[in-house]
Amino acid sequence: MADENATVLLECRKVSKLFNDEGNTQAVLKAIRDGVGKDEIQSKLGTVVGVREASFKVHQGEFFVIMGLSGSGKSTLIRTLIRLIEPTDGEIIIDGEDVTKLSEDGMRKVRRNKVAMVFQHYGLLPHKTVLENAEYGLKTRGISWKERREKAQSAIDRVGLSGWESYRPSALSGGMQQRVGLARALSHDPAILLMDEPFSGLDPIVRRQMQQEFGRLQNEEDLTTILVTHDLDEALMLGDRIAIMRDGEIIQIATPDQLVTNPADDYVASFVEGASPARFMVARSVMSDDPLTARDGDSAESAVEMMRERKIWSTFIVDGGNKVQGVMSWETIQRLAQSGGTLHLGTGARKPVTCDSETPIDELFPLVLNTRHPVAVVDDQGTLQGMITKNMLLEALAHDIDYDEEDPESKPDLVASEVETSNQPSNEVTSV
Repeated sequence: MADENATVLLECRKVSKLFNDEGNTQAVLKAIRDGVGKDEIQSKLGTVVGVREASFKVHQGEFFVIMGLSGSGKSTLIRTLIRLIEPTDGEIIIDGEDVTKLSEDGMRKVRRNKVAMVFQHYGLLPHKTVLENAEYGLKTRGISWKERREKAQSAIDRVGLSGWESYRPSALSGGMQQRVGLARALSHDPAILLMDEPFSGLDPIVRRQMQQEFGRLQNEEDLTTILVTHDLDEALMLGDRIAIMRDGEIIQIATPDQLVTNPADDYVASFVEGASPARFMVARSVMSDDPLTARDGDSAESAVEMMRERKIWSTFIVDGGNKVQGVMSWETIQRLAQSGGTLHLGTGARKPVTCDSETPIDELFPLVLNTRHPVAVVDDQGTLQGMITKNMLLEALAHDIDYDEEDPESKPDLVASEVETSNQPSNEVTSV
């Protein structure tokens, strides 16, 4: 997943595209700003709203998906990004430059040097070989024969077409032809790759294979990609974030797990209906961001009171930077409190089970179920970000399950057995 702090390579700022708007462009744009719907604008003003004030940012290394039904404006939007369709209003910033203000010559340079596009229909030159098709764009840029051959060959190898360089498109299957189109785009080393339903014309098995292979390329090469699709599985599998469009308007932008678990409205909910939330949940989806913590040397009595108040039966021991040092059970802290003691890592603290915030839910199960303590969610520096208990995991999967964590004070037999378990020395933290 792309870093939210990464460089913004492309930004759309209230981009609109109108069709049949001759003579009433400003009236239509005012109607859009006033919230008038697409159908009413068309019936009263005769103008079709293709894209309606679309705004979003795409960061370096991000896979951004634009999704919607036929006629939602998704293909129109992606084409406005490089002015294959001229936007009516708004700004499109690519690599810090507003391309809506560029001349035709300036726009051609952006298309040749910064952006590449892969279409549903491959657009291959039938009389040229695979290698010649892959290098064609470089040739139009005036790249030397040697350099363009090297770049084209590298791209062909990356998409798995080694050995097919001398064949013409007619000898290739649909999936292989789409690979040639992808190789042609990758040979440019583009800052941004635009893809308009590139896999939709393929057979299901080939489409799935191409999706998986492109996902691998995306991860290995840190590509920045904007993909248009109507395929939910494709969007959820590939996208870092997904924008849902309706009637030319972006309704919601969210990560796959956020989209499935928290759709913005009934329209979005209908899109993701049937998608299992568990498939896309990660640790941050289910964790509490308010774990119970204490420091080495804190009063055990105060810790007991806090645990009773919050009904959490384990406390993480953290240092001054909130890095997890250990975890202590209710029984251990209660014994210390009864003797007026303080919390100490060397007295009954255990090494915590940890995970990061992007750990998939299927990997969380063994972690959570194999420890009696909450699992600590930490960043790459070991700083505590949250915690996950068995209860939280179950509630995330089935809200109708009534599963309450038991109060150990009301279960003396359970407490006794757990105290014996907690005294096993193999897990104790002896040094930090």
